[in-house]
Amino acid sequence: MPKLSDITLIGGGISGLLTARLFSLAGAKVTLIDKGFIGQESSWAGGGILMPLYPWQQAEAISELVVQSVDKYAALTETVLSATGIDPEYSCSGLLMTQLSDIEKAKTWCKHYAFNYQTATTKQLQCYPQANEQALYLPDIAQVRNPRLLKALKQDLLQRGVTLIENCTIETATIKNQKITHIASNTQQFSVNQLLITSGAWTADLWKKLIGTEQPNIFPVKGEMLILATDPNTLQEMVLENNRYLIPRRDGKILCGSTVEQSGFDKTTSESAAQSLADFARELCPPLLKNAPILHHWAGIRPGTEQGIPYVDKHPTIDNLAINAGHFRNGFAMGPAAAQLVYDLVTGTKTAVNPQPYQLSATH
Repeated sequence: MPKLSDITLIGGGISGLLTARLFSLAGAKVTLIDKGFIGQESSWAGGGILMPLYPWQQAEAISELVVQSVDKYAALTETVLSATGIDPEYSCSGLLMTQLSDIEKAKTWCKHYAFNYQTATTKQLQCYPQANEQALYLPDIAQVRNPRLLKALKQDLLQRGVTLIENCTIETATIKNQKITHIASNTQQFSVNQLLITSGAWTADLWKKLIGTEQPNIFPVKGEMLILATDPNTLQEMVLENNRYLIPRRDGKILCGSTVEQSGFDKTTSESAAQSLADFARELCPPLLKNAPILHHWAGIRPGTEQGIPYVDKHPTIDNLAINAGHFRNGFAMGPAAAQLVYDLVTGTKTAVNPQPYQLSATH
């Protein structure tokens, strides 16, 4: 049986990686277990925009974690780049929203949370024909190239001595005296000191297997995306319109997303979704993208909740169990603050945000 860790996490997406890193930085012996390969599910498949889509239309609890997270990324990415040599491609490329029916509400949100905003420039209005006087540009919104950040975080954890166990599906837990003492796959058993569930869309199923009590209401939501090939600097900014977006990468590739589909854990892609996304990109920016070829098309499974609010909490009756899951489309945008919140809750530290909206008993 492997040596007992101070904390064991199940789930190696952005939430698991960031949380494991906090505990490791504090000197804890950490084990991170994933049913597949680290960082290869929803976190890999997303876009890496460090901002929710239309946050003023969403629950305030989402914004509270976002504003505590986004300022941490410049230092985080610089640190892991220096440590690993892997560049997460953090870029403050700005975000243009081409038309907003609730632009005054958007401006109020920006003022409240101290986000700079501007009207669209003449160049932007020319580039995007559907942009109008209701367009809003947020110049300080950043992005990361999420597969590269995940790779860098994984390497950083390895260098810090964190134990990473891949392709290991945990099936059972042993509970004695209100504590989980062991978890096990079909072939391995692990002693547990503190257990943290960071399993994204698979959390409810895992919770049911291990705990058997009422599960957190986290459900799978498929999203399909594609990449278009262009020359570097074809687009200067990220662009959002009607919940779909374009994200320009440094090498000229332009990520286009995304669909929202209720289809369980099926990651099959469809030609109709690819065509819809390609049409969106080419109609949004016809001068530059009309003939851009599709390089790749894929799907990922997001961890949805009713309001998009994650569960970040300690279990009410199992003393050594906690959760950090259910971030829907905003795992990166909320990631650092959600990791800090669960770290503070587990260690008994004063929290930087009000923990109540993220509790297992709260409405999500």
